[in-house]
Amino acid sequence: MRETKTKKKHTGRVILLVVLAVVVVLAIGIYVVLSKTFLMRHPELKGEPEIGKWYRITPENAKSSNGKEWHGILRKGSENKLVVYFFGGGVSITEETSRGGKAFFAEDMLGQDFIATWGIGSDDASNPFQDWSFLVIPYASGDFHSGTGEYRYTENGKEKVVYHQGYTNYSAFVEEAKQYVGSPDTLLITGFSAGGFATSLLADDVIDRFPSAENITVCVDSSLLLYDGWHETAQNLWKSPAEITERLTGDNLVLDSLTALHNKRGDRVKILFDCSVRDDTLMQYQAYIREGKMSKTKENGDLFQKDLKEMVEGLQENIEGVGIYIWEYALDDTTKNTQHTILSGQVFEKLNGEKSVAEWIADAINGDVRTYGLELLDKQY
Repeated sequence: MRETKTKKKHTGRVILLVVLAVVVVLAIGIYVVLSKTFLMRHPELKGEPEIGKWYRITPENAKSSNGKEWHGILRKGSENKLVVYFFGGGVSITEETSRGGKAFFAEDMLGQDFIATWGIGSDDASNPFQDWSFLVIPYASGDFHSGTGEYRYTENGKEKVVYHQGYTNYSAFVEEAKQYVGSPDTLLITGFSAGGFATSLLADDVIDRFPSAENITVCVDSSLLLYDGWHETAQNLWKSPAEITERLTGDNLVLDSLTALHNKRGDRVKILFDCSVRDDTLMQYQAYIREGKMSKTKENGDLFQKDLKEMVEGLQENIEGVGIYIWEYALDDTTKNTQHTILSGQVFEKLNGEKSVAEWIADAINGDVRTYGLELLDKQY
């Protein structure tokens, strides 16, 4: 009897050790996968960058909205061409959404180093930008990369701070990083979602920082929100520079900003805009602006499609030669709503059966600015 009990205890210990070993192996495997993906951190740049390798540059005093470290990301290419690439991740438009934090926008840098290597930043053989230099501006400020301010409030007797310092971060990073990319002759300024809004707001600022560039293209990916308070938000909450806020006169921030860019720069700058026809993320933020609650329904998709058609008409009316690409991807069977953003994902897929978004951008850079997908704006879903 005693011998049987001893054998059972021994067997139990063996099983426990095996289970623990399996758990450890799985944990190590998960960590390895995460360290190469979501938890990836590029090495801090020290000395001269190697061509084709990604680095992070951490400007002094740069902050994410929650006060944690913020850094920009650099890749030096073999061609004298540069992409300035703004990431997205939500937005704060009021004091309430600033207090809401991660419910409305990315609060820190988690996971963003890896995103730089996706889509337009990838080494995919079909990527026309694989040999270009990249300055990537991650998003963790809730202010479309345009703020210089701090929002302070008290909660449970403690003072809290939200750092809306996207412009401060961007400016410090670009000024430090541009020494490594020389004097590019070709410049693409682009970004997705909140980064697309930033592209429209900051393109003029970027152009001034790279005066050597003669071939300039600006591409906004998936950025449309209508809000009567953009000027007040930019001026009072984000504390954006005056040269940004003074352009915001209506409810369409991107249309206002791209129109102002065209009026100032003329044909010297090629302007592109792409968007999913029933963007399932933008419609949620629009529902919050309209009704105070995030919601993605077929009805909200219908409203977004209508707003997008008016947006495209406004761009075509205000900007001679503008290029438009309206696309449909990952259509939901129930709501008929579609995927948000394309630059960091399926940018090489021929979404409308003709050109991929990457090819469309590359054609524009080479002087062939075209428009695709307008028929989707009138499609019945």
